[in-house]
Formats: sequence, C-alpha cells, structure tokens
Amino acid sequence: PNSEGARTTPSVVAFKKDLSHVRTGRASVHLLDGLMVEYYGSRTPLNQVAQVNAPEPTLLVIQPYDKTALTAIERAIHTSDLGLSPQNDGKLIRIPVPPLTEERRRELAKHVKKVAEDYRVSMRSHRRDGLEMLKELEKDKSITQDDHRLGHDKIEALTKEFIERLDKLVKAKEDEIMAV
Repeated sequence: PNSEGARTTPSVVAFKKDLSHVRTGRASVHLLDGLMVEYYGSRTPLNQVAQVNAPEPTLLVIQPYDKTALTAIERAIHTSDLGLSPQNDGKLIRIPVPPLTEERRRELAKHVKKVAEDYRVSMRSHRRDGLEMLKELEKDKSITQDDHRLGHDKIEALTKEFIERLDKLVKAKEDEIMAV
C-alpha cells in the first residue's frame, strides 16, 4: 500500500516516474533524471556527477561535484531532446525553464496519453497472461471451476483498478501541463 492506502504495482510506480520526466511550466529536478553525461569516458547519470536544484519555479541550477564535468553536463543538456538552454558560468550551470507555448502543451499532453496507453496495453497483457494461467490450472485439475471463476474476477477487478489509477494520474498530469 502507498500513502493513499491503495495498492500499487511496479507499472504504476514506473508510470509515475515516466510522468515526472515530462516537462510542465515549472522547473523540476526530475526533468533531468534520465540525463546521461559523458564523464571520464563512460556514460554516467547526471545525479552522480552533480547536484540539481530548483531554487525558483522557472530555474534549475546544476552544481557539479567536479568542475571538470561542467562542459560534459552542458553538452548532455544541449544534445538532449528537452529543448533547454544551459548557461555555464564556470562554477554552476543555470537552466532557465521558459514557459510552454500552447502548442507545446498540447504536444506534451498527447505524449502523456501515448505513454499511458503503452502502460494500459502492458497491464492488459498481464491480465491475459493471468487468465491463461488460470485456464491451464483448471485444465490440469490443479484448481476447481469455482477457484477459476474467483481468480478471473479478481484479475479483472485489479486490472480495472490499476487502469483507473493510470487514468487519474494522466488527468492530473494533463491539468498540470495545461495550467498557465
């Protein structure tokens, strides 16, 4: 159970993490979570080479643990698809997070819906696998017809519950994206 008292699955947790990477109108340190930096010849996650803060709603500040990583961090941000323009002052990298245009907000909302649909398909696939397993168990006489029916109903209820939770998360993220 999570803080809301509801069950959670790895899929819901992963979906929340994926949503945290989607840019909204305000700066979030999670925006850079997946960013990899070329550091001493190996690709390293940004959070292992620098500290990221959001001191203001429209600004991210990156403070590298090693100043020699500044240009590598800056290059990683430039080559990412985040559309951000880092400003390197020799000690820190400041990234102003510009407000989103209406068109970009719509694109991001569409992207969120697409990611959610991928997770829904995954959950339905797990449901299908579970129902197939129940059929096999009943066919092998490992479970009774009543057990099969109970298992089937439980799988259907859980699938419905988690898809509804995904839909609520999508709605909340769309509202956050569309808020000006």
